[in-house]
Amino acid sequence: MANRMLKFVERAQQTPDKRPAGVRRQDFQEIYDEFSDERAAAQAGRCSQCGVPFCQVHCPVGNNIPDWLMLTAEGRLEEAYEVSQATNNFPEICGRICPQDRLCEGNCVIEQAGHGTVTIGSVEKYINDTAWERGWVKPVKPRRELSQSVGIVGAGPAGLAAAEQLRRKGYQVTVYDRYDRPGGLMIYGIPNFKLEKEVVARRTRLIADAGTTFRLNCEVGRDVSLPELRARHGAVLLATGVYKARDIQVPGVGLDNVVPALDFLIASNRKGLGDEVPAFDDGSLNAAGKRVVVIGGGDTAMDCVRTAVRQGATSVSCLYRRDRRNMPGSQREVANAEEEGVNFVWLAAPEAFDGRGTAVERVRAVRMHLGVPDATGRQVPQALENSSFSLDADLVIKALGFDPEDLQDGLGESALEVTRWGTVKVAYPTLQSNLEGVFAAGDVVRGASLVVWAIRDGRDAAAAIDRYLQQKAVTGADLVAAE
Repeated sequence: MANRMLKFVERAQQTPDKRPAGVRRQDFQEIYDEFSDERAAAQAGRCSQCGVPFCQVHCPVGNNIPDWLMLTAEGRLEEAYEVSQATNNFPEICGRICPQDRLCEGNCVIEQAGHGTVTIGSVEKYINDTAWERGWVKPVKPRRELSQSVGIVGAGPAGLAAAEQLRRKGYQVTVYDRYDRPGGLMIYGIPNFKLEKEVVARRTRLIADAGTTFRLNCEVGRDVSLPELRARHGAVLLATGVYKARDIQVPGVGLDNVVPALDFLIASNRKGLGDEVPAFDDGSLNAAGKRVVVIGGGDTAMDCVRTAVRQGATSVSCLYRRDRRNMPGSQREVANAEEEGVNFVWLAAPEAFDGRGTAVERVRAVRMHLGVPDATGRQVPQALENSSFSLDADLVIKALGFDPEDLQDGLGESALEVTRWGTVKVAYPTLQSNLEGVFAAGDVVRGASLVVWAIRDGRDAAAAIDRYLQQKAVTGADLVAAE
């Protein structure tokens, strides 16, 4: 380690080469090139191997980052892959889309010391892409098959992580999803320039090859009810995510071409997948040739503005009521968007959408300032008097976050308890709902969050389901013996 590591003083931080903004505006390909073997090893060798690895502490799945950095620096890539995948079901995906600047890299010790963080995400992507290329990634093979079955509602990151973990234990797993492809928002919500669809597809194929059964185009509550799933399986996991778009109550919000972010992103992603998308073809959900205004400051807003650029919008503006420092999205994504020509209008909020007839023509907005902090510690945006201004717009995209759908009605189970926010109410640490044998994980419990947190929740739920089913098997055996 002394020869390979601790090179942060003599070796500058480097990321993989980024394609020029003018080039990447023209397509939906990932914006970073691949690390070479030499550069990946060199950057991994910058790790200080600190006694308290804050990178690992701040990783939701607890990745053993210092160890796989050291193994990469030493050229022991297969071992690095084994360590990387031991705690994460989708490491090649997290290497691409995790906001490392807010998690592992943002808490790197040498970053805090002013030397520039180890490029952890890029090395993680390099390790696992290499593993796929060299055939090291294999479907899980349980030591023995169990007769007990688990039904999982939702084929997003939480549901897929749980499915893989449960198959590892030998359970018979069926995943039900309303869409025609597994992957959830990793397929339909996240654009290709951040996460190419084949990266997700090869992972879901691997999970299927491990013995997981997928029931696609199957909406629980419409095609099958939750009570039916409870009768069919020994345990059920709800991992549906949250898809209900938050709205804004201002005049003109019902005008044509004022659309939810997810509708816009799904249309774009489906078009990229080769699907027929009438709303894209007729221009309703296509930014080409339009003046686009996106409302919001999270990662979804960044996906929308950068997608609009690639679709050929004449101008793209992002309106956010707080300042840059207080925005919830990744600062790296903001920087990428600025490079690609997006105009950010900070400390501004819409007060009306104006138009002629049914079509939006402009966004009327007001300047804001940040007041005193609220109960969460964030400063409350307040409108400034006589500060109204307008932005011309042919398409307005609302990226204001997501809430749960009506779960009781949607799942066909009125007895399911939900919180005041509409998420599933679970007991900790079991993650079991008030319904016997029904568990929940991911955004449907914690609210809209990161893919990496959904993976963590799916893994935790799988462990809880395993404990529940094993206890159920023991109790059943005891009852049989007593009789």
